[in-house]
Amino acid sequence: MADRGTPHLRPRVVASIEARMSASRLPGKVLMDVAGAPALERLVRRLTRAESIDAIVLATTTNPADDALAEWAEERRLPCYRGSENDVLDRVVEAQRMMGAEIIVEVCGDTPLLDPRVIDAAVARFLDGDVDVVSNTANLTWPQGIDAQVFRFDDLEKVARTQTDPAVREHVSLYFYEHPETFRIHHLAAPPEEAAPHIRLQLDYAEDLDLIRAIYARLEPRFGDGFSVRDVLDLLAAEPELAAINAHCQEKAVR
Repeated sequence: MADRGTPHLRPRVVASIEARMSASRLPGKVLMDVAGAPALERLVRRLTRAESIDAIVLATTTNPADDALAEWAEERRLPCYRGSENDVLDRVVEAQRMMGAEIIVEVCGDTPLLDPRVIDAAVARFLDGDVDVVSNTANLTWPQGIDAQVFRFDDLEKVARTQTDPAVREHVSLYFYEHPETFRIHHLAAPPEEAAPHIRLQLDYAEDLDLIRAIYARLEPRFGDGFSVRDVLDLLAAEPELAAINAHCQEKAVR
């Protein structure tokens, strides 16, 4: 997505998508086909619908395996920054610096079902003030993969300058959550009709891909690519066998 170029009466909000081809569990997942488009394209289309975001940047690596991602971004005219494969924190900071960001929306490349309405709610709460981080990932209430994390560029840049912990360098926002005495964190909670933290809607395993493909195949003909997390949950309630596809898949611990 090109910069929207609108006059800024508020801080500049930039979403950075962390993505690489060499994922350990499902290599190449971000460019795998989902109902006729790469998973990453699905993610960008949905993120573009978020009214609160001024620009999007792809933060990928200098690994030759990620040439395909850089080429995809160039074809789409999506800004792309290439940095360290292992130091994800530095990669995101430099991508955001390149974009002149003031407020960061952190997005993982494995969330092709994220809901732009949730992103907008998180940014709105952040801009209301009296917080340093707005997040729905530390205290999970929405399904996994409906992520929203918002914080200041200056705060993340300071973490990158001062912290050497390998886990912090790999998991961009981890330092904020481990230091609630320093950062005011607002944990965004799902409304009751969207609360389903046991449901996996992110892309890590082959089974996740099967589920995401099934969701798009059923909902896109009805809603286009603008369907909401509520639409997804209504579908899974109507066809519970779909949610069973990846129910056994588990996230690995950060530490």
